[in-house]
Amino acid sequence: MQHVTISQALTSACRDIDRVDAYMLLQYVLDAAQAHLVTHPDQMLTGQQLEEFQCLVKRRIDGAPIAYLTGERDFYDLTFKVNEAVLIPRPETELLVDLALQLIPLDQSCRVLDLGTGSGAIAITIAKHRPQSQIVAVDLSPAAIAVAQWNAQNLQIHNLRFVTGSWFDELSGERFDLIVSNPPYVAHGDPHLQQGDLRFEPQMALSAEDDGLSCINHIIHKAPHHLTGNGWLLLEHGYDQASACRQLLQNRDFSNICSHPDLAGIMRVSGGQLNFVK
Repeated sequence: MQHVTISQALTSACRDIDRVDAYMLLQYVLDAAQAHLVTHPDQMLTGQQLEEFQCLVKRRIDGAPIAYLTGERDFYDLTFKVNEAVLIPRPETELLVDLALQLIPLDQSCRVLDLGTGSGAIAITIAKHRPQSQIVAVDLSPAAIAVAQWNAQNLQIHNLRFVTGSWFDELSGERFDLIVSNPPYVAHGDPHLQQGDLRFEPQMALSAEDDGLSCINHIIHKAPHHLTGNGWLLLEHGYDQASACRQLLQNRDFSNICSHPDLAGIMRVSGGQLNFVK
C-alpha cells in the first residue's frame, strides 16, 4: 500500500496542474478547508483518498472544469451544485444580479422572470435577497431544471417557481416587473467554444445563431408582451455585443436604455425599461 502525505500528494499534483486547482481538489476529497491542508502537511491519505485524488487530477489534466469535478461553484454569497447539464456560474454574471437587486424594492412584492436559468444561480440569488418577491425561472433542459430545483431546495428558497420550456412559450398571459437573462450569446463556430471549460459545458446554453444574437433578439422582441407597464429587461451579453443589444432595445421602443461594465471593464449587461402606453 502506498503511503502518501498531504504535502506529497500536493507536490506531485502541482507538477501537472495549477497549484490552486490541486488544493481545491484535495480539499474536496478530504472535505477539509485549505487551512487544514496547510497546517497538517504530514497527514497520511488513505488508499481510497489517494486514488480519488489522483483520478480527479488526471481528469483535470484532460481539461475537465474544477466545478464539474467538485460538483459545486460559489456564486454571489451562495454555493451551487453544478454538473455537465448546466453552465458553470461565473463572477461576471454577478453584475446582472447586482443590477436586478437595485431595481427590486426590498419591502415590496415584485414578479421577476429568469430566462435560461441553468443551475438557478441568478434566480435563487435574487429570490434569497428579495424574499417578498416572486421569481419564475425557465429553462428548456429538464436536466438543468432538476439541478436548479435541487439548489433551491438545498438553499431553502420558497419564493421561486420553475418552468420547463423555451423562453416565453409556457408563460402565456403572465407579466413581470423585471425580466433577467444570461442567454446563449457566443456565435456558432467561435474558436473560444473549443477552449478551456467551454469545451465541457452544454453548447445549447452557450452559442446562438446570427453572430450570437439570435436568442437575445428573440427575448427583446417578445419581452414587451410579458412586462408590466414600465417593467425592466436586463440581459447579459458578449464583450462586443452591447451596441447591438442597445439597438435591438431601441427598435422595440424601450427607454432608459443602458449598458454596464463588469469588473474587467467589459460592457457585460444591457437593458431598458418598457415604454408604457395606455
